Amino acid sequence: MLKEFKEFVLRGNVVDMAVGIIIGAAFGTIVASLVGDIIMPPIGLLLGGVDFANFFILLKAGSPAAPYASLADAQAAGAVTINYGVFINAVVSFLVVALVMFLLIRSINRLKREEEAPLAEPTTKECPFCLSTIPIKATRCAYCTSELPMT
Repeated sequence: MLKEFKEFVLRGNVVDMAVGIIIGAAFGTIVASLVGDIIMPPIGLLLGGVDFANFFILLKAGSPAAPYASLADAQAAGAVTINYGVFINAVVSFLVVALVMFLLIRSINRLKREEEAPLAEPTTKECPFCLSTIPIKATRCAYCTSELPMT
């Protein structure tokens, strides 16, 4: 069983997947910082200094009672809230990740198209009399022995 596990873990697919997950997690923290620290503050400023992370609906007050200045205050008091501002941040994070992935894949696809080899020159042609495939430099068909026109 240990030998099978070792073979499973050392296969290329598993190692590649592990690397992808680790890079994805690191990329997630970068995107979270990009959204929370760079994108959302200007949007909040344009909307009158609003911090989306503090948008919430109070369902049940905690102790001490409402009003709460921020989501952190409400949570510290044990209040029950719907945190739609955090959801808005998550949606923006997703959209940023989707856009970056789209641009990355689009660039990779463009590079692959550029790397595709041009079509090779043909090395054979068809005999116009018997329709057999013959070398392009042939002057007589090897199958029907017809003389071929020069092209």
